[in-house]
Amino acid sequence: MTATSLRAIEAPDQLSRLPPQNLEAEQALLGAILSNNEAADRVTQFLAPEHFSEAVHARIYEAATTLIRLGKLASPVTLKTHFENDQTLKEIGGPVYLARLAASATTIINAGEYGRMIFELAQRRKLIALGTDVVNEAFEPEIESTTKDMIEKTEAALYNLAEKGQFGKGFQMFQSAMAKAIDMASAAYQRDGHLSGISCGLTDIDEKMGGLQRSDLIILAGRPAMGKTALATNIAYHVAKNYKAIYQTDGTMKVEDGAVVAFFSLEMSSEQLATRIIAEQTAISSEEIRRGKISEEEFQRLVEVSRDLQSLPLYIDDTGGLSIAQLAARARRLKRQRGLGLIIVDYLQLLAGSARKASEGRVQEVTEITVGLKALAKELDVPIIALSQLSRQVESRDDKRPQLSDLRESGSIEQDADVVLFVYREEYYLQRLEPQVGSTDHQAWQEKMNRAHGKAEVIIGKQRHGPTGTIDLQFEGRLTKFSNLAREDRLPERFA
Repeated sequence: MTATSLRAIEAPDQLSRLPPQNLEAEQALLGAILSNNEAADRVTQFLAPEHFSEAVHARIYEAATTLIRLGKLASPVTLKTHFENDQTLKEIGGPVYLARLAASATTIINAGEYGRMIFELAQRRKLIALGTDVVNEAFEPEIESTTKDMIEKTEAALYNLAEKGQFGKGFQMFQSAMAKAIDMASAAYQRDGHLSGISCGLTDIDEKMGGLQRSDLIILAGRPAMGKTALATNIAYHVAKNYKAIYQTDGTMKVEDGAVVAFFSLEMSSEQLATRIIAEQTAISSEEIRRGKISEEEFQRLVEVSRDLQSLPLYIDDTGGLSIAQLAARARRLKRQRGLGLIIVDYLQLLAGSARKASEGRVQEVTEITVGLKALAKELDVPIIALSQLSRQVESRDDKRPQLSDLRESGSIEQDADVVLFVYREEYYLQRLEPQVGSTDHQAWQEKMNRAHGKAEVIIGKQRHGPTGTIDLQFEGRLTKFSNLAREDRLPERFA
């Protein structure tokens, strides 16, 4: 038969070449399916009609797999009625061609191999088309987008191609979504703590949220000095430290615990973040580490901990002034190269949107950023924790516990977030209100300080799929470390 003519690609040597295709493999696979419908089970998980280079083969494959999915027989006889008016099939023999496909099939053993070959060639054709588009766009004399925009757009297209079209794949049957939900529930049932998401290392937060859920945008907000970055760093360390993955029989990797973490630090340097993690693990304050005020024993402890942390799957990008498009491109690249299970952005207000949105005002720019972060969380199927500053109106209230309305540009942030967490430390505000020593008010102030010392609150202001409320935590300011607060039900049993 003669293949449908495809657009030729002009090579640098000016020779016309047809995109890669293998019509014989397509015929062999279709023949195997029509002669034994079980062959379809070996390819339908990854092979779609659009992967066939010949349009009529794509229609035959789609019709056959549709019948099989409905529990019906797919054969030259049952497909005949579907193609009575198909002009292209008539040109190559009509129903006789269907019968010839089935008759020439020998076995279904190689069906999977044929399917993978067809898929691979389809990927190559997409790469050629993508490359052609890049060349044509680069040659455009009056192009509006910059080269940076073109590179980011190309990286996004390459990522989607590498991920086999997982993002933006269109409708899926409800039973497919239901199966994923059951798998998630099963994993939560079997996992320690019965968490459906990634454990953040803080028991009470995990209990309230069920862990960090995939595709969720989590906003972690607070006023300066409340400990937002410290909490984010603690979570990043715990998640990366517990990373555990195994190779499965099909060659893919299954993550059993923890995750590879990407930390975008737009405010602090990578060295400062690393120092915080080392301080937390060595129980030596970051200030003492920076100034070298440590003993020989402490230095040896620092070296040992640093050696243990070298293999931590925690990747830090401390580039300042990143745009949401650049952040997305770098996250896609990391997932493609190393895998990725959690993204942390410190902090949201330091991200930039597109020039067009920036010209429309800060509110529109922040809206673009939050929409972009939520879309990225869904695209990469990972939770994103984005830190956010609160407006100064908190300081004007007697009760300085933050509320949703305190979020800067709160409309878009509150709307796009799946979870909003606030960090609040009463001790910080009490320190600024100390009365004169010896005065009648000082004793009452001291009692309040004693109750608030070393304590912090994480307030869940919004959660789409769970409860809101306040969680009490322990905070060691010297080590910038959050930990579970000791409670009566967690203390060892006392014996009389």
